Amino acid sequence: MSTRQSFDLQLMDLQQHILRMASLVERAIYDAVESLTRQDTVLAQKVIDSDDAIDEFLNDIEHTIIKIIATQQPIARDLRVAITGLKIIISLERMADFAVDIAKITLRLAGEKLIKPLVKINEMARLAQQMVKEGLDAYVQSDVAKARRMCGYDDDVDYYFHEVFEELIVFMKNEPRCIEQASHLLLVCRYLERIADYATNIGEEVVYLITGSMEDMN
Repeated sequence: MSTRQSFDLQLMDLQQHILRMASLVERAIYDAVESLTRQDTVLAQKVIDSDDAIDEFLNDIEHTIIKIIATQQPIARDLRVAITGLKIIISLERMADFAVDIAKITLRLAGEKLIKPLVKINEMARLAQQMVKEGLDAYVQSDVAKARRMCGYDDDVDYYFHEVFEELIVFMKNEPRCIEQASHLLLVCRYLERIADYATNIGEEVVYLITGSMEDMN
């Protein structure tokens, strides 16, 4: 096997590890919001416990990338592949942290009747998950158009964020007893909005990987 073939196999293996980490993060986001909707403390604790595995992926992939850079001394696009991989896993780890934060809110609200159906919060979560999935699809497929299109969903997440924010502020004004729970739900919205921002960062990294140019799509 040639040196080039060996290097290409290393990069393919790196990509597969990133995708496995991403699948855990997608699951954590879904389960975190599902635990809140169903007030399922067991599922919430599962999300919290899963963070260790995600952190382990982060550390393993970081070490792999550092080793590739140190031993292969990549240039041009190969270097972009390594750097992009590093930035993607950092974004994924941040998303997982926000999923844990949502799960912790589920535990805090355990046993409380929700002050409103979480329809828009669930839609925010769905969009955020879709952004993560399509961002990673664009990464695997080297699809600039898909990466840019995915980043556009961030505007939809922001729209829902502002709608829910205004609704919860009205709740707090009219029903002082709801202030604590409404404040927690505001945090959930904020965490989902930040997850979408990090997904947008992944889209930007994919565009950079393919074109060599950074684009700000936030």
